[in-house]
Amino acid sequence: MAFADPDPLRGIILKICSVTVFVGMQTCIKLAGTGIPAGQISFHRSAFAILPILLYLGWRGELRQALQTDNPFGHVKRALLGVFAMGAGFYGLVHLPLPDSIAIGYAMPLIAVVFAAIFLGETVRLYRWTAVVVGMVGVLIISLPKLSLFGDSSMGSEQAFGAIAVLVAAMLGAAAMLQVRQLVRVEKTSTIVLFFSVIAALLSACTWFFGWAELSWTALGLLAIAGFCGGLGQILLTESYRFADVSTIAPFEYCSIIMGSVIAYILFDDVPTSTTLIGAAIVVGAGIFIIFREHRLGLERRAARKASTPQG
Repeated sequence: MAFADPDPLRGIILKICSVTVFVGMQTCIKLAGTGIPAGQISFHRSAFAILPILLYLGWRGELRQALQTDNPFGHVKRALLGVFAMGAGFYGLVHLPLPDSIAIGYAMPLIAVVFAAIFLGETVRLYRWTAVVVGMVGVLIISLPKLSLFGDSSMGSEQAFGAIAVLVAAMLGAAAMLQVRQLVRVEKTSTIVLFFSVIAALLSACTWFFGWAELSWTALGLLAIAGFCGGLGQILLTESYRFADVSTIAPFEYCSIIMGSVIAYILFDDVPTSTTLIGAAIVVGAGIFIIFREHRLGLERRAARKASTPQG
């Protein structure tokens, strides 16, 4: 990915736009209805995302390069993790209030820290471990009221399964993040984005054999918009990193809980519970701490490398 001249304000605006579009995607999926299988939602999310991605790559003149890869198996592995994460996440999204689904999903970067330490051997020091533990406490505060609904009623059980599904999606998404980190060492960002959408669409299409719902034109239109929003959100997110550091724009990811709460109240008459708000505040605080801790360590490492470089 070619980096433009630093422009933090532009990067922040693009990041907020990407968050807005992704929340719009989630809203469209919820509006489409509860009777649509997660695999069917994943197919439409992936398939309709291809169009804006192709247009974007064509506009940048990167389409031909994006089709070239030296690691097809790595892309398939990333797509498998991503498809299952999407399916679980969409199941939870359909059966949970929007703010709850978004807030529980914030567990993904926390779990990614744990996975990076276990599977990649990355050094995770006390500060980050503490932030991860605190953040997971926040996730539990949000999730436990939902998990306690098992057997209360059919709706209660659906919310309990939904909470579990979002937690599973967070774990799979964290694993997918690690796979992407492996891919970016040898693959272009455009290749990763395009191959994921194509392979994910093909994989999720296989769920047709297990039965798809017959969609109304309204539901089909909403899923098509959701897919387009997914592709557009990925483009906006990618562009945001061209203009600002990750540590500058990453905290704006948490705008989604505010947007989701407003939309849930207006469209679905859902009001976030006190446990959701408290848990979300804890998770967001832990996530922002990790972001800025990583930024500080990065500055220290760059300073150390500069100091150790022989001056000629």
